[in-house]
Amino acid sequence: MFHHVKELQFNARVSKPDPKFASMLLEQFGGANGELAAAMQYFVQAFPARQPYPDKYDMLMDIATEEFSHLEIVGATIQMLLGPVNGELKDLADKSEIMELLNGKAAKESMIHEAMVNPQFLVLSGGGPTLTNSQGVPWNAGYVNANGDLTVDLRSNIAAESRAKIVYEYLMQFTDDPYVKETLKFLMTREVAHAQMFEAALATITPNFPPGVRQADPRFSNSYFNMSSGPEVRGPWNEGLTPELKEEWLYVDDPLKHVIESNGMTEHGPRGTDITVERAENANMDLSQQRSGHIKSSVPKGENQWSQYPQQDL
Repeated sequence: MFHHVKELQFNARVSKPDPKFASMLLEQFGGANGELAAAMQYFVQAFPARQPYPDKYDMLMDIATEEFSHLEIVGATIQMLLGPVNGELKDLADKSEIMELLNGKAAKESMIHEAMVNPQFLVLSGGGPTLTNSQGVPWNAGYVNANGDLTVDLRSNIAAESRAKIVYEYLMQFTDDPYVKETLKFLMTREVAHAQMFEAALATITPNFPPGVRQADPRFSNSYFNMSSGPEVRGPWNEGLTPELKEEWLYVDDPLKHVIESNGMTEHGPRGTDITVERAENANMDLSQQRSGHIKSSVPKGENQWSQYPQQDL
C-alpha cells in the first residue's frame, strides 16, 4: 500500500528556467540509469525475497519507495526548469517568447537542432517530463535487472547506484544554477547511501561468493590468461592470492601453447588451490540443500497469504 505525501523529500528549487538542461535531466527521469529504473528494479527484486528474506524485502521496498520519491524530485525540477514553456506553446500570438526565439537564423537553427535531438520533449509532451532519456528513447523494462538470487541482485544494485552517481556527477557540470546543483548533490549522495546499504545486506548472506549456489570449478577458477601481446602487466588480479577464494593465481603466459598442451583445457587440473573437484561438488550439494531448504521452509504449504493485519480494538 502506497501513501503519497505531497511535500518532496528534498525541496527542489531552480533559479531560472533552463529548457536545455531540463532535456538533459530527462536522463535521470526515464533513462537506463535513472530513478524510475532503480525504483522498478528494487521493487521487482523484493517479491521473491518477501517470505524467505523478510528483512531484505523490507530494505528493498524502502529503497524502491525512496527512488520513487527521487523520481518526483527530478520530475519537479524538470518542470520548473521548463518555466512557462507549457503556456507559451498554447499562445498563438506572434509575439510569444517562442516566436521571438525564432527571429534570427542562429536562434531558429538552435531550436530545430533541439527538436531533432528529442522532438517528443516539447512537441508531444507540451512542456512536461516524459518517460524517456535525454535523446527521447522511451523507458523500457529492459533496464531492470532481477535474477531472483539476492547475491546477484544486490551486486547489480551496487553497480546501478554507482552508475547513477556518475550520471549525476556529469549532469552537475552542465548547470550553473546553485539550487539545481544542490538538488543533484542530494540525489547523488543518496546513491552513495544506497550502495552502502546493499553492500551491508550482501555481507549478511554467507557464503555469498561465487554468486548463486554452484561453486566454481577449481580447475579454472584461478587461471589468468595473458591474451594480449606487448609488455606483461602484473597486479593483484593475476598474481598472489585471489581476493575471494584465496587461491594462488596461475599466470598463463602463452595461452595458445597451454590450450594445446592441456588438450583444450580438459587435462588442466587444479593448481594453486587445495579445493578439489569432488570438494566443490560436495559444496554444491550442501549449499543447494541449505538455500532451497531455507526458501521451502519459509513458504507455507497449501494456503498462503502475503500480509498479516494486526487486530486492533475498535
